[in-house]
Amino acid sequence: QVQLGESGGGLVQAGGSLRLSCAASGRTFSWSSMGWFRQAPGKEREFVATIIRGRPSAYADSVKGRFTISSDNDKSTVYLQMNNLKLEDTAVYYCAAKRFPSGTITSANEYDYWGQGTQVTVSS
Repeated sequence: QVQLGESGGGLVQAGGSLRLSCAASGRTFSWSSMGWFRQAPGKEREFVATIIRGRPSAYADSVKGRFTISSDNDKSTVYLQMNNLKLEDTAVYYCAAKRFPSGTITSANEYDYWGQGTQVTVSS
């Protein structure tokens, strides 16, 4: 089974930057699609970005142009570079993975594995 662990969350001022990482282990990692989701208090879990076989595939409209997803296959790690952070970006950010994807995946219920999340708080 694949195991995921997020890190890099913290407190940052609006307009600042933060880089999240997701360390994945498992023999099918190199063939999987990886995604980032976030969930703010009182809101649903929403799609942020996804990458398939090392290539960025899709971004949510709310983060397009500000966030960048990338991967380090040697270390089995996926990153989310977040720039020009806004107050509304405050949320718990989750890493997800799906084995043997057939295409771009933006729905949370289509992913097979999830990390425990890392808190990102943006202050004014």
